Amino acid sequence: MNKIVLSGAFVALAQLAAAPAFAQYYGNRGMWWGHGWGYGGMMFGGLLMIIFWGSIIVLAVLAVRWIAGNNSQREAPPQPRQSPLDILKERFARGEIDKKEYEERKKTLTQ
Repeated sequence: MNKIVLSGAFVALAQLAAAPAFAQYYGNRGMWWGHGWGYGGMMFGGLLMIIFWGSIIVLAVLAVRWIAGNNSQREAPPQPRQSPLDILKERFARGEIDKKEYEERKKTLTQ
């Protein structure tokens, strides 16, 4: 998705960069209404400025996100699962169970 947006932004920027060349070529030849750029240029000037600066901002945001990487998709590495015998040893070490219960459960787990 980001590649599509980025390529679209580059195409839009290239078209905006070519606009002065078209303006110079058509000059007074009457591109719109027989008067050069005339009122047509004034009508679209503000719109083109918004599109131009919007493209610059979008490109800057995409560049920063691409350089920094997207941290929201990264996950913590999975923790290795403990075996039941390891859990039993930890409970015995913490004092949750006594030696007799530890021995009985260990015997049950190792059968």
